[in-house]
Amino acid sequence: MASGTSFQRKTRAKVSQIAGVKPSLQNNQLLVSTGVPSFDLVIGGGIAVGSVVIVEEDTYGNYAKLLLKYFLAEGVMCSHHLHVSSADLSPDELLKELPGPVTDEPVTQHPDQADNTGSDSLKIAWRYQNLPKLQPGQVASKFGHYYDLTKTMSPERVDAVDKTLFDVAQVTKQQDADSKSRYVPLLRSVKQMIDTGQFLTKSTTEKRNILRIGIHSLGSPLWGENGGVGSLGSGYDAALPRFLIGLRALLRSAYAVCLLTVPSHLFQDIGFTSRIERLGDTVVALQSFAGSDKEKNPLYKEYHGLFNIIQLPHLNTLTPHMPDTMDWAFKLRRKKFTIEKLHLPPELSETTSRSQEDPAPNLKQSRCGSSSGSSKLDF
Repeated sequence: MASGTSFQRKTRAKVSQIAGVKPSLQNNQLLVSTGVPSFDLVIGGGIAVGSVVIVEEDTYGNYAKLLLKYFLAEGVMCSHHLHVSSADLSPDELLKELPGPVTDEPVTQHPDQADNTGSDSLKIAWRYQNLPKLQPGQVASKFGHYYDLTKTMSPERVDAVDKTLFDVAQVTKQQDADSKSRYVPLLRSVKQMIDTGQFLTKSTTEKRNILRIGIHSLGSPLWGENGGVGSLGSGYDAALPRFLIGLRALLRSAYAVCLLTVPSHLFQDIGFTSRIERLGDTVVALQSFAGSDKEKNPLYKEYHGLFNIIQLPHLNTLTPHMPDTMDWAFKLRRKKFTIEKLHLPPELSETTSRSQEDPAPNLKQSRCGSSSGSSKLDF
């Protein structure tokens, strides 16, 4: 019998710990938080690394921009690299408006000061007192944070993270007004950041990090977009779909996520909007009640708009995540933005809203019996 054997115990591969990242319980896909815990819950726990999230803006675009701020603020709290681009406003102004965190990093306590509060306090076994609380290689990072909209994040915290700002207005001053010249430089900037920052999955680096790409109001008229129509009013302009195809191809092989807002209500062609939606992994639409008949409807008095789920990601699985219901609404309180299930008030249900008239006024005329009384034998 040979002294050696080829049998080896199968061990689980060690995944490098990244701040602000957790594996999905459904398909083991790495997830990052959107900054809104209720948003994470709706889409299956968070944004899958290597995917694109498309948020269709509301009429005025305020709520969609707020979700983008949450997304960037979460990147700052997790020390992720940020790539911010916008044509409507300066990326610097967008970073200055990030909401402030409710709580800072947890206070670390010295091991010598632990369990010295009193004799009545709960103590652990003596054999585990000198063991480190965190194993080597683990990161004391919290997945998802809470933010206060009445406060703004400190400039020192924002400046501490690495970021790349892509101002579309400054780039297009040296180029023509064609929409293609506005999307291509942005795609090149993202590719250069992925290559130089070693965010590729095949790159070998000691410490992994996540690249968060935030694009504000992509496809607006300031980008030179005309809803898929050519510059001369005829033909089909495929610049925006090509950009999304190239962006997804870059993110599939990188530790990066992208959240972009699209003013789909400005697109006249429904088919063009459908093409844009198919090119995203997670697609949601915000339907605000501001300026509509639903704003004064008592049925929606507790909400500020509807949160419509158009598409959910199906990565590395045949059964993607499906929420309990597809009826969601959002509300903006004084300090936070939340997404909740759409609940109708009981006093406005279908049965109570009906008139109190006889449900069958002609029932007496259709009776088979000849008696005009209320006998129990009539039918």
